[in-house]
Amino acid sequence: MGSTKRSEFETPLVRGWLSNSQQVQKKGDNMMSKKFFAFCLVVALMVPMASFAAEFTLKFGHLANEENVWHKAAVKFADLVAEKSGGRIEVKVYPNEQLGKEMELIDGIRMGTVDMTITGESMQNWAPKAGLMGAPYAIRSAEHLAKIAGGEIGQEIEQEIIEKIGLRPVGWFGRGPRNLTSNRPIKHPDDLQGMILRVPNVPLFVAVWEALGAKPTPMAFSEVFTSLQQGTIEGQENPFALIKSAGFYEVQKYCNLTEHVISWIYVVIGEKKFQSMPEDLQKVILEAGQEMQEYEHQLFQEAEKSLAQELQDLGMTFVEVDKEAFQKKAEAAVLKALTPEQKDLYMRIKAVK
Repeated sequence: MGSTKRSEFETPLVRGWLSNSQQVQKKGDNMMSKKFFAFCLVVALMVPMASFAAEFTLKFGHLANEENVWHKAAVKFADLVAEKSGGRIEVKVYPNEQLGKEMELIDGIRMGTVDMTITGESMQNWAPKAGLMGAPYAIRSAEHLAKIAGGEIGQEIEQEIIEKIGLRPVGWFGRGPRNLTSNRPIKHPDDLQGMILRVPNVPLFVAVWEALGAKPTPMAFSEVFTSLQQGTIEGQENPFALIKSAGFYEVQKYCNLTEHVISWIYVVIGEKKFQSMPEDLQKVILEAGQEMQEYEHQLFQEAEKSLAQELQDLGMTFVEVDKEAFQKKAEAAVLKALTPEQKDLYMRIKAVK
């Protein structure tokens, strides 16, 4: 066997010293390795945060509260967009008019300070065809509504909204019939005489309720409860969902079943913002919008089944009205208020079977 040659200076004492030095060096190397590993781990955690930072942040404001199906659908949209875009788009939802009232939100989108909202016939101030979305007694039923909003007439209205307002609809929600609430029963238009009634800022609504005998007062939705409570106004008209979520049953005794408007409403995004996105993210917005629409329709149908009973359980008295008398007076006022172009669209809507 061969022998290992040792240095002439490698005495037992020297060999012990060398051994200790090597152990100290190994410990130092281990500490350095641990520190380096920790540094790499921190960097690894930071890199995904930077790489997944949203390229676009969308502010989505609307008037409904957190209980309303609109808000639930808006939150669903935000989740879908985040998932489909891989975090490249973040949607922040602001309910309860936190970013402004409906008209302020529309103006905000056009100026670029807000990105999305939920709006309907109020858009007729810029796009006349949008006024037909809430024309009294134009839509007969939920089935009729689906054919209009989801068909050629709906596409025609959407195109005008894009061109004349700079808002792009990405989905539509059906709305329950609008019914009149009050602190005295209203069975016939004659019962309305002199009643101060809150309406949205929609010229057609003002014209119709004036013709029916009331004193319509345009007012932001957020001001309605307090105005009813203080007696500044005597009544308002909205679907069951908003009557309940806004707590109007606390300050109104009667729900008069006029069902004067069956309509739809759009979720819109600013067209400039939409066009600033690459095509793959535009596709994300549109796909998420369609899925949100389907989700809202399901929630809406489930809610409508129970809302009437819930409002009665909360103390409201439901009043059957003379719908024929209301419709006759309302329709005459509608036709008188419409432009020739709007009148043509109104008749086309009614003609759809």
